[in-house]
Amino acid sequence: YIVFDWHGGRTLEQLRKANARGAVGEVVAAAIALSRALGRLHRQGVVHRDIKPGNLHLGEDGRWRIIDLGVALSGREGAAQRELHAGTPSYINPEQWEEGGVADAGSDLFALGVTLYQWLTGHLPYGEIEPYQVARYRRDPVALSRLRPDVPIWLDHLVRKAVARDPRERFETAEELLLALERGASRPVNAPAATPLIRRDPLALYQLALGVSVLFNVLLIVWLLFLPR
Repeated sequence: YIVFDWHGGRTLEQLRKANARGAVGEVVAAAIALSRALGRLHRQGVVHRDIKPGNLHLGEDGRWRIIDLGVALSGREGAAQRELHAGTPSYINPEQWEEGGVADAGSDLFALGVTLYQWLTGHLPYGEIEPYQVARYRRDPVALSRLRPDVPIWLDHLVRKAVARDPRERFETAEELLLALERGASRPVNAPAATPLIRRDPLALYQLALGVSVLFNVLLIVWLLFLPR
């Protein structure tokens, strides 16, 4: 048999159903606690792989806990298990979908950023994502302050940095995210740069170029056939 600790309380998913948007101070306090918890996991070489509201638990003792490590990686797994896609699609970072990347500490931080964005705004930064979708990240996330004016600019920038399309724009470690949360407005981070269209949706750029080319050729034909010389 297996023995588990019992902690009364509710998951963030249950809390969100009761109140879709969390108070700003409540979200920041939870983000600090969860960043610390993720940092402890990552320092032990553990990658959770399924950070989402249903796996974040607020106990009756007031402590936040990360639960359900059923698909976590600890470094002792075989290659097949490490490469297996695990987690919930809407919280998985783009590299795993588009480049066949393996989950790592950065993917946990991205998922936490998605969770914070959803908790604050009631929306997912990239919308609901399904496993069979081909184009998943065609737009950058909308600024949180546009969806919810009471979100301070420093927190808006921080969350958007955590879920940036380009992994180079994101936080590298849980400790870096934690430090940014603790500094808050005193040392705000910069918002990520807009992702170029060629990276977000290469096909749309080609379609635009084709449309311009077709229009130019139509105008050229009209000029040759109908306009006086």
